[in-house]
Amino acid sequence: MGNPMRIRATEAGGVVEVKVLMSHIMETGQRKDASGNIVPAHFIQTVMVTCNGKTVLTAEWGPAVSKDPFMSFKFKGGKKGDKVTVTWTDNKGDSRTDEAAIA
Repeated sequence: MGNPMRIRATEAGGVVEVKVLMSHIMETGQRKDASGNIVPAHFIQTVMVTCNGKTVLTAEWGPAVSKDPFMSFKFKGGKKGDKVTVTWTDNKGDSRTDEAAIA
């Protein structure tokens, strides 16, 4: 499990903007270490975001996403005080879930 995500969700004019900074090494499986051995692939594969239990975003990622990925998106239907929950799962089966209230 990675470090906690930094999530900021704000609402203005009926539109919620969510910004998420995830902590993950995001290894591609193509890099070699100092000894010349290939560093195994380790990257986030799926991201799911819900607001009050309703899915508002799903994403499938691959090894091309950079270390400590940042994601930003908007959706309609949330209001101040609602909970936004972000969950990621990586190719090794590790996962992380964090949430924030819409401000």
